[in-house]
Amino acid sequence: MPSRRTVLAATAGVTAALAVGAGANALGSGDTNSEEKNADDRKLRAIVARMSLAEKVGQLFVMRVYGHSATDPDQADIEANLKEIGVRTAAELIAKYRVGGIIYFTWTHNTRDPRQIAELSNGIQRASLAQPRGLPVLIATDQEHGAVCRIGRPATLFPGAMAMGAGGSRADARTLGRISGAELRAMGVRQDYSPDADVNVNPANPIIGVRSFGAGPDAVGALVAAEAQGYRDAGVAATVKHFPGHGDTAVDSHTGFPVITHSRELWEKLDAVPFRAAIEAGIDSVMTAHIQFPALDGSGDPATLSHPVLTGILRGELGYDGVVVTDSLGMAGVRTKYGDDRVPVLALKAGVDQLLDPPHPDVAWNAVLKAVQEGELTESRLDESILRILRLKSRLGLLDRPYVPAKDVGRVVGTAQHLAAADRIAERTTTLLVNEGGLLPLSRRTHGKVLVVGADPASPSGTTGPPTGVLAAALTELGFAATALSTGTDPSAADADKAVAAAQGADAVVVGTYNVTAGGGQQRLVERLVATGRPVVAVAVRNPYDVAQLPFVKACLATYSWTDVELRAAARVIAGQVAPHGRLPVPVQRADDPAQVLYPIGHGLTY
Repeated sequence: MPSRRTVLAATAGVTAALAVGAGANALGSGDTNSEEKNADDRKLRAIVARMSLAEKVGQLFVMRVYGHSATDPDQADIEANLKEIGVRTAAELIAKYRVGGIIYFTWTHNTRDPRQIAELSNGIQRASLAQPRGLPVLIATDQEHGAVCRIGRPATLFPGAMAMGAGGSRADARTLGRISGAELRAMGVRQDYSPDADVNVNPANPIIGVRSFGAGPDAVGALVAAEAQGYRDAGVAATVKHFPGHGDTAVDSHTGFPVITHSRELWEKLDAVPFRAAIEAGIDSVMTAHIQFPALDGSGDPATLSHPVLTGILRGELGYDGVVVTDSLGMAGVRTKYGDDRVPVLALKAGVDQLLDPPHPDVAWNAVLKAVQEGELTESRLDESILRILRLKSRLGLLDRPYVPAKDVGRVVGTAQHLAAADRIAERTTTLLVNEGGLLPLSRRTHGKVLVVGADPASPSGTTGPPTGVLAAALTELGFAATALSTGTDPSAADADKAVAAAQGADAVVVGTYNVTAGGGQQRLVERLVATGRPVVAVAVRNPYDVAQLPFVKACLATYSWTDVELRAAARVIAGQVAPHGRLPVPVQRADDPAQVLYPIGHGLTY
């Protein structure tokens, strides 16, 4: 194992003659024949031909905007928009830049609740279609599930990628994509920046980690293809990321410029495998990585700006002709070498189609416009990307049905059937790593009083947790008398004192850990709890690598994320309601000798 992204009617409906993505041609309903495809392309090319240069530039951008409403956001969001974007609302953003896409974030206050999200989506579409030659907007978000999730409860939340890797079921991965996609579509979101195709071979990776399905390229590829097919079944565009592979880095590309040192041969055997699988499965879009990969391009440019990587390898060697979207252009990894006026131009020259979330939209938009006016970029180059984007909008049915019915939200999002499916899938991912002396499952008769302590990291979606409270509540529902005591991700000696004192009155202790480090507060806390003589069960709520730092615990579970669905499944395993079935999708090295494997890929106990 190695050491280590028309004129269309400005009314509620879009001209039926241009509805090339509707009905039988929608995603998941089969391919049209070549004559129909050629006819569709002729219609799309006619739309492109009638666009002004400014409109063409706008189609290339996917921008953020603050607010829960397209026309009436909160005052604080108006002020944030004015400061960062120079507009007041999403409707003004569309009118000014004619953007082809908008991305939803939790922190931009786009995702309060499913009905509000659907109304925001419809408001964005109304604003865009009201423009001269207005086109529907492709609305996207990062709904990876697990550690990265923008839309929370009451929408259905699934285990994250590494948990799904531990389950190892392609059927479950497809179900995740199908259900998640159906819920996103009901809220007007037609493009999901998921699944993550990175092969996580570096335990120190600070940005991918549990967002990856694992360290085995073939296993990752199979699950990537299955999840992407699920999204396709639901009529939502899946996006594999981060090309050409972000799994072997110890640097976060949000804050630095990672360098991947793999040889070309290793890239072919490791990083490329899941992307090939995704392309063979008909993936709709590919996201680039802000990483330097010298074996693929020796220029020192990030892959996002690399013609050899994007045009030479992705489009040429891998034969991909779908939409290529950058990772956020506000990240440090793409801004280290070039200014914000050069980055979007160089990305387009490299082979990108969609420019995601530039930090200064006016700078980026005007830079692209100027590059065409001065001849650095040709208008025909823009047309190539716009045609790809329009083909995707067409396949998604956006040109025919840009709006979402309000009734679909309650009928589709967070249904009892969807929530039950997520619970069952989570049960198949929980991994039992250690169980000395058969400590687990805990018996209500002998270990009825349980203290739950540990880390309470913030919910990925802002709607779940805190983890200690969720675990305690779930154990209580299962017949235990459980209490919660949060000790944080870096507990002090005083925090540990409180936990040790509370443990004296308990029959067993469950401690949630989050990225344990050697000699750190969490390690010391667990060691002191074990010293009380009470049975201690560790639950690694993020990285399974925590187990290597806890050689003194007699039982350890891995959940791979800390949203409620994973934690409730862990509680059912602890209580013996279900048996653990997960298997490690990554190896865990020894803490004292990282060259040695403590638990190999495939390790997992049951009862």
